[in-house]
Amino acid sequence: MFSRRTFLKVLGIGGLGSLIAYSRFRKPSPSFYQQDSLILPYGLTNPKSVVVIGAGLAGLACAYELSSRGFAVTLLEKSTNLGGKIASWKINIGDNSFKMEHGFHGFFPHYYNLNKIVSELNIENNFRSLGFYSVLFSEEKYNYKPENFYPSHSAFPWNIMDLAVWSDNRFDWGINISKLSHWQVFKEIAGFKMPDSFQRLDHLSVIDWSKIGFPQGLYDLYFLPFARSTLNAPDTLSAGELLQFFHFYFFGNPEGLAFNGTRDDMGSSLVEPIITNIKKNQGNVIKKAHISNIIFQKNTITSINYQQGSEVINIPFKVKKNKILCSSNETYYGDSDRLFLETDETVMGLTCTHQGCTVKKQENGTFLCPCHGAVYDKNGKVIKGPAKQDLAHYKIVEKDDNFVELVSQEAEENINNKILKADYYVIATDVPGIRHLWTKIEGGNNDILTQKIEQLAVADPFAVARFWFDQNFEWEHSNFTSLSGYDLTDSIALYHRIQTQFIEWSKKTGGSVVELHAYCYKEKDFPTQEILLQTFEKELYEVVPQLSKANLLHKELVNQKNFSGYPPNSYENRPDTVTDIDNLFFAGDWVKMPFPCGLMERAVSSGLLAANAILEKEGLQRRTLLTVNQGIRLI
Repeated sequence: MFSRRTFLKVLGIGGLGSLIAYSRFRKPSPSFYQQDSLILPYGLTNPKSVVVIGAGLAGLACAYELSSRGFAVTLLEKSTNLGGKIASWKINIGDNSFKMEHGFHGFFPHYYNLNKIVSELNIENNFRSLGFYSVLFSEEKYNYKPENFYPSHSAFPWNIMDLAVWSDNRFDWGINISKLSHWQVFKEIAGFKMPDSFQRLDHLSVIDWSKIGFPQGLYDLYFLPFARSTLNAPDTLSAGELLQFFHFYFFGNPEGLAFNGTRDDMGSSLVEPIITNIKKNQGNVIKKAHISNIIFQKNTITSINYQQGSEVINIPFKVKKNKILCSSNETYYGDSDRLFLETDETVMGLTCTHQGCTVKKQENGTFLCPCHGAVYDKNGKVIKGPAKQDLAHYKIVEKDDNFVELVSQEAEENINNKILKADYYVIATDVPGIRHLWTKIEGGNNDILTQKIEQLAVADPFAVARFWFDQNFEWEHSNFTSLSGYDLTDSIALYHRIQTQFIEWSKKTGGSVVELHAYCYKEKDFPTQEILLQTFEKELYEVVPQLSKANLLHKELVNQKNFSGYPPNSYENRPDTVTDIDNLFFAGDWVKMPFPCGLMERAVSSGLLAANAILEKEGLQRRTLLTVNQGIRLI
């Protein structure tokens, strides 16, 4: 190790003034990103309307802000569940009913913009502290002891000093003060600033950056687990994005890494209160809304047409060929939870009609659901429950070597389109959503914007497996713990210690409910959901050996490929919130953000940026947006 004075001096912040400025006894305040200096009107005096497409966190935040300012907001969502990646839905297990989610989410204290909405809604009691946060390492791959992070009120560099005190691996960090490359890494960390840091590092992947002189211990212990927490694999993640992510969550964050979880499911705890507020402000929320076309004239969106109802609609959609699963006699399209198999006459959807897992073709030609055992015959008809409906079939509209365009076999020719006209439009979908919607524009579009949308990346797939056991177990780590060094699993959440519904079930039965996450696995290594579940279960018993002797009562799998990708050389060409189309705005974690943020805070902040842009056009007071400080800031 080396002295504090040497460490600060090399980073260019030595001296008494800096030491006083960064005293742990004076926590830095957040930075203001947008704050109007003039006192402007808060709400509308003339009627204005907004259509927000997508009811994930970005769309919810945008609709929440604009509806509170007097805009007539219509929020459209394709799914039956609102909330996007924090949506919840009901599942039945025997005589018990639970709320299932896409996976545990941590609510950090430096989610300033999200937490402000929580405060305004007066729902702080919907969250509970998890106390501390652990990172656990595979004993087969690493020789590291568990890392623990605690609440802190110290900014950089004191949070590193705290980490050195907390860490049992402090002597394994691998820092060599004689290596110039190590100091260059620390200078990038200490001096992070947007967009300068992206200009220097966005051309590199995290793997490439680690090869040019990164302290190995620091990379293994902190940067690799955090890289995967972005939901992007290190070989496809921009080093600039990782540095931004790491700065937001650690180096620029004076709040520490302890976080909250929701007391109940996220839909009940957060989504429903936001929706209730939007409706209270006369907002209209429409579920199962499928956009059929978007009308574009004279550089404005004039209207959108949509159909409402089930998937039995006459709107064609494109799906990419799955070359990993394709064989000489079988052609597959899609991936993860949206997989299709071409048959002699049609294309059959392989989504189980019970809980949405992906069925797999068996040697005898039937299709088996790996989650709950439903069986379908070769034509997709239910042979064995719990599924009640047959698999869906689709007609081929058009296909080439890479894509197929499908439409439901039961689609009606003259289904009634509904027309929506508004003053402003906000697209707040995920990356596959914006790509799909952009093909529905009629009347021309913006070529530069089209190019930016087409180059947006989707990360490797994400999977969550939740298991119910008839036994509890001892656990000394945090109730949500990151895992590193396993083939598939990146984290574990003990739901029977976090959410009320599972705590009560555990008290009543003596059982446990455990969830495993795989943030960004490679499809070639885990091509089917059956293999995913088998691997999850195997690795769970490695992490919690006691459960290998328990009875597995139930399992649920959520498997998606719709998280935003942040590959090298993508930052500069990302779409901005404000587009070149006069009344069109974007929101989502895929837009170019002008300040550090990540995960849920990134989505919420993008939605509020879109709302602020519309407020500014109407001459109204913008919402104040906050972020962590960038670089070294002398107080």
